[in-house]
Amino acid sequence: MDLRKLKTLIDLVAESDIAELEVTEGESKVRIVKSSATPHNQLVMMQPQAMAQQPAQSAAPAPAAPAAAAIEAVPTGHVVKSPMVGTFYRAASPGSAPFVDIGATVKEGDTLCIIEAMKLLNEIDADASGVIQQILVENGQPVEFGQPLFIIG
Repeated sequence: MDLRKLKTLIDLVAESDIAELEVTEGESKVRIVKSSATPHNQLVMMQPQAMAQQPAQSAAPAPAAPAAAAIEAVPTGHVVKSPMVGTFYRAASPGSAPFVDIGATVKEGDTLCIIEAMKLLNEIDADASGVIQQILVENGQPVEFGQPLFIIG
């Protein structure tokens, strides 16, 4: 979009009673929002996905402490942690069986799950032998670096 057009649109919004203007021209998209001197007059626009996550995020701090305590109270065993940030998958594809289930015996080097990071599928292998006691992450959920994934006893 031409800079002169953009300046004209900004002036139009500033001189009128319009609070917000969004213009799409080809592949360009411009959104101009007039700032208000009084914050109670501001309207915050959120995408539906962000609104769905907002209540969960605001409610998360209260249950987070008990959840952390629950993870520490987990049966003793070897904790397999996420080596990266990404999306956790228990199976190679949506229709196939999970790599491991609770109670499965694994050997060091067996594949436990896949973590998708930047469109790359990374197999996460067991770094200890034993029996899967717990799976701490739901299929399709995002994981952080160092987040516990499995407990091997």
